[in-house]
This record gives sequence, structure tokens and C-alpha cells, in this order.
Amino acid sequence: MPENRHPLPSALDLQKESIVISGPPMSGKYELWHRLLGTEADRSLVISTGHPADRVRDDYITLSGHSGDSIGIVDCVSREQQRDVADDEFTKYASSPKNLTDIGVKFTELIETMRGEEVAVGVHSLSQLLMYWDVDRIYQFTRVLLGQARSEGWPTIAVINSTMHEERVLHTLLDPFEAVIDTRTTDTDRELRVRDRTGLPGEWERF
Repeated sequence: MPENRHPLPSALDLQKESIVISGPPMSGKYELWHRLLGTEADRSLVISTGHPADRVRDDYITLSGHSGDSIGIVDCVSREQQRDVADDEFTKYASSPKNLTDIGVKFTELIETMRGEEVAVGVHSLSQLLMYWDVDRIYQFTRVLLGQARSEGWPTIAVINSTMHEERVLHTLLDPFEAVIDTRTTDTDRELRVRDRTGLPGEWERF
């Protein structure tokens, strides 16, 4: 856990249905994602396109303050790496990050398992999906996922790397979300600010 970790700013009391964390590498997006999942709900359902389920679950325990059996994970990594894995109740394995249909099926299976509970949905990350698909396809995938989560009354928190994509791509993929959390690093800290469609960005605050 980073030594410069600070309490989450009060500006993050968002009460939003959908949030996307946008920032450059090493600016704390992954840690912030876990921490926000932990504050939004007692349980989480996440799609992981870059890390295997065992790492995500360990990090969730450390960073969210919740137990490992309170998170359901769609792991898009392990089978692509030829790991010998099998689905269980709260861990589903998609064939790879490029198979959106398989990811969607596994996500729906976990919705059925966790339906009726207080759950926060997470996606880490949209940038990984953009390595295999054009922006319009990922935009549609994101809209469907947000719709599924909204129909259950669940908030969604996604992550995107702001330096990997053209401004047009970022604008398109940020559009479906109600709020954007920008992250950055300074000489001594990591900082964030919140912006939404109804106003100017807030002040930068450390986290």
C-alpha cells in the first residue's frame, strides 16, 4: 500500500450511477478504483481485463476493506495465458479480453448470482478492450453494461488510461458516464479532481 495514501476527498461523495476514472499510468487509478468500489457497496462485481482473478481479489481485500468472498470477478486474462482454471460461483473466466460476447455472458451469469444484493460494478479497464476493438464497438459494449447495472440499481466505476488514446476516443468513451474522476501525479502526491456534465471541474485534491 503506498505510503502517500490519504483519505478519500469529500468531493468523492458523488451519488452517481456511473463514474469513470481517467488518468495517466502510475497515477493511482487502480488503487482508487478498488477504494471506491469499497465505499459504494458492500459487494462488487468486476470485469478484469488485465489482472487475473486471484490478484484482483487480493488487492480488493487490501484496498476496499471487504472480504474476498464479497467480490465476483470476470477474469479475462487467465485462460488467454493458458492457466488451468475453472469457473466457480463468484469467479468466471472469459476466453480473452478480445471476446466481448464471452465477457458479456460471464458478466450476466454473475448478475444472476448476485441479484438482489447491494453491489458496485467495476471495469478495469476500457483501455485494454480498445487494444482489440474500435471505439464504437467499445462504446456500445459500455452502454449495454451500464444499462444492465442500472437495471439492478447498481453503480458502475470504470477505468481508462488518458494518455493511450486520441482526444476523440476519450470523449466518446467518457460520454456515457455521469462523472469523470481525473487523476495525476505531482512531485509529492497523487491528486484527483471530479468533473461532470453540469459544471466545471473541481479542485485538485490529494488521495
